Amino acid sequence: MIKIENLNKKYRLRGKDVFALRDVNFKVEDKEFVIIVGPSGSGKSTLLLTLGGLIHPTSGKVFIGNKSVYGLSIKERAEIRKTDLGFLFQTFSLIPYLTALENVQISLYVAGKKSVEQKKIATQLLEKVGLGDRLDHKPFELSVGQQQRVAMARALANSPSILLADEPTGSLDPSLSEDMLNWLGTLHKEGLTIVMVTHNHDTIKRYATRSLNLVEGILSERNN
Repeated sequence: MIKIENLNKKYRLRGKDVFALRDVNFKVEDKEFVIIVGPSGSGKSTLLLTLGGLIHPTSGKVFIGNKSVYGLSIKERAEIRKTDLGFLFQTFSLIPYLTALENVQISLYVAGKKSVEQKKIATQLLEKVGLGDRLDHKPFELSVGQQQRVAMARALANSPSILLADEPTGSLDPSLSEDMLNWLGTLHKEGLTIVMVTHNHDTIKRYATRSLNLVEGILSERNN
């Protein structure tokens, strides 16, 4: 479960206060698939990164389960990211000099898994996303869609209970976007809680259990 209370994020830009988030309140129940829709610059990425413990809010609270994320130490927040959260980004964020297998193993290494276990789990995940024959390929040797599937496998490496997805189809053509959304839909059916931000309204009715609008940092329920 995720709960947000009175969340604000303010930046100082050219001597002026700029609000990325304004008094945001909402809750995501376990096993929901919540999509947050908004135009570019509406605060979507800021909201997702704040949910994930990566950007400290100006004020307000974020709860993962019964833990107040920003009431924890930096080390404790990192532990939540290792055990409870998976991240899927539009830019993939793969390390270019590592193979597909090694990119997935990173999360497992950080979590303290032994090398043999890292390789076993990473291999199984890459096989699950259809890349069992691409384990030794580096990102530049993979298509855009294959890179996104590596990123998906890495996001799932530590068996998170919550997946935070930031415009995961933004770099993909329509066919590959459909594939990615189908993957997310399958993961949701398997019990994964998903919070996804996007500017694409078309994804809502087919995949979301609930959807919200974010415009100029203000969050509101959508009438689907």
